[in-house]
Amino acid sequence: MKIAFLGLGNMGAPMARNLVAAGHDLIGFDAQLTAVDGIELAASATDAVADAEAVITMLPNGDILRQVYAHIVPAAPAGSLFVDCTTADVDSAVAAAREAEQAGHLALDAPVSGGVAGAQAGTLTFMVGGSPAAFERAAPLLDTMGQRAIACGPSGSGQAAKICNNMLLGITMAGTCEAIALADSLGLDRQAFFDVVSTSSGQCWSVNTYCPMPGIGPASPADNDYKPGFAAELMLKDLDLSQKAAGASGTATPLGATASDLYRAFVEGTGTGKDFSAILKHIEAMKRRS
Repeated sequence: MKIAFLGLGNMGAPMARNLVAAGHDLIGFDAQLTAVDGIELAASATDAVADAEAVITMLPNGDILRQVYAHIVPAAPAGSLFVDCTTADVDSAVAAAREAEQAGHLALDAPVSGGVAGAQAGTLTFMVGGSPAAFERAAPLLDTMGQRAIACGPSGSGQAAKICNNMLLGITMAGTCEAIALADSLGLDRQAFFDVVSTSSGQCWSVNTYCPMPGIGPASPADNDYKPGFAAELMLKDLDLSQKAAGASGTATPLGATASDLYRAFVEGTGTGKDFSAILKHIEAMKRRS
């Protein structure tokens, strides 16, 4: 398939390379880059999509998504498939899909879970919103870049699923780190604490798979000085998206709001450039207010 891939950062570049390795005819574009290893680059976004059967985007946010779609939708051949993997607000995802569909294209919002490691290994999970016809046409591409693609409903549903999932992840990581801080204060051995929680009712992904304690459990960013697998800034972005969605829908998310406040304080303090699990250090440094 002839593919245009726009946005070749830490996530987009390895996703694009996996498509090239699978034999697809891919050309990329990134406004911030002049060369990307293993990927042919176009001079502009509109040049990249000019002959594309499929257009995949992995962009920083919903505002940039809207701006990019305004340029590339009219430039793509009729009947192209648009797959947006940006993590964006639901309104932007729906607006982008509507713009593509009104121009005669198929469109999906397909944000991902799995981080840079999953993008490199081709083991991402795609949460997909859009029509069954668009999902069916995109399936071979999603299968190449990931290990699972879940159809979540109409346009915007993929973003809704991603926002809810990552709000829960932020809450559980913060809760995990609170429990570790309390266990430390009570004199519990960290390995013993892990052995209990990872096999008891407190078990969760933040404990069992992505443990924030260095040297405990499976390998994680905590074992590499918290170099990001999933950066704290990106967790804050997703938590803020969850709170925007909660406000728009009138949904009470008190734990989501608290997690958002915690991560904002962490990022504005020492958290920039660190993995989101490094919030353990931030929580350990906090003093209890009576």
